[in-house]
Amino acid sequence: MKIEVISYQSEWPRLFEELRCAAVEALAGIDVAVEHVGSTSVPGLAAKPVIDIDIILPQWERFGEVVRRLGTLGFAHRGDLGIPGREAFTRSPRFAFAHNLYVCRPGTPALENHLKLRNYLRSRPDEAARYAALKFKLAERFPDDIDAYCRGKTDLIGEFLLAAGIDSDSVAKIRADNLRDE
Repeated sequence: MKIEVISYQSEWPRLFEELRCAAVEALAGIDVAVEHVGSTSVPGLAAKPVIDIDIILPQWERFGEVVRRLGTLGFAHRGDLGIPGREAFTRSPRFAFAHNLYVCRPGTPALENHLKLRNYLRSRPDEAARYAALKFKLAERFPDDIDAYCRGKTDLIGEFLLAAGIDSDSVAKIRADNLRDE
């Protein structure tokens, strides 16, 4: 599949909200927080047009129930894919747009990575522009190689995470996980 990076789209928050509302309704009565993460969550940032959503589940003992309820929306649990504390789900055919859904344990490195990177880029439009330029360049250079595209972003993401306050050991682990995961 060809890697497509496009300019920021004003519809991305609305698409996230569609996913968020469906998840909140399906998970009614379970304490969760639902976060828009990834590049589509940063106003003005170019991105692959894929909405990333993290559902934060403080009561991890209810994870089985969450899997069952998300299943009613067409999501199927895929496992942690080698990233502890971040459980991945298949895309649901109910939603006509590309999306990634994760259920995360609070305080885990994977969740902190998502939230701190998002918040850092939201607060630093200059760095978001630098990141966008790199993503366009990598998508042009590696149009059919998602692994090379992801490897090409890893060092800059690590730099941003350090600037956002994540310690160097955690950044090294995140780098290793990202290179293995992608």
